[in-house]
Amino acid sequence: MERFIGNMDAKTDAKGRVFVPATFRKILQTAEAAQLVLRKDIYKDCLVLYPLNAWEAELAKLRERLDEYDEEQRDFYQGFVADSEVLEMDSSGRILIGKRYLKVAEISSDVRFIGMGDTIRIWSRANFEEFMKQNNDTFKMNARKFLSKAGSGESSSQ
Repeated sequence: MERFIGNMDAKTDAKGRVFVPATFRKILQTAEAAQLVLRKDIYKDCLVLYPLNAWEAELAKLRERLDEYDEEQRDFYQGFVADSEVLEMDSSGRILIGKRYLKVAEISSDVRFIGMGDTIRIWSRANFEEFMKQNNDTFKMNARKFLSKAGSGESSSQ
């Protein structure tokens, strides 16, 4: 499957429907990903859209890591799965984002789709711009940290 790359703006309508950007829609259609899974991101106030095969891979990875007989781990898995919803793209290329998801992601109209490889993040455009603005310095420090020679601790002089 091709990867989702880039970011694009869109608008929700009064019912919460939004057109999946054409670039991402083409990838989904090529992969015959009729069903999608939507959930709230664990760390940020945005949504994560998974093609069904990516969702199933994520669940398999979680099941491998977690012990179903450990109550704390089982409760985490339940919370992760329970906060998700299966969606289908309509014939026009739109998805319907439920009201509770619009609320938790603070989406009123303007959204930004962010390609993240196997998944797509859906942000309120204003929240994404604020996130990027606030995290600019952290991004630069992390770039130095994570992109240095194989994390060897060597720092590049600039």
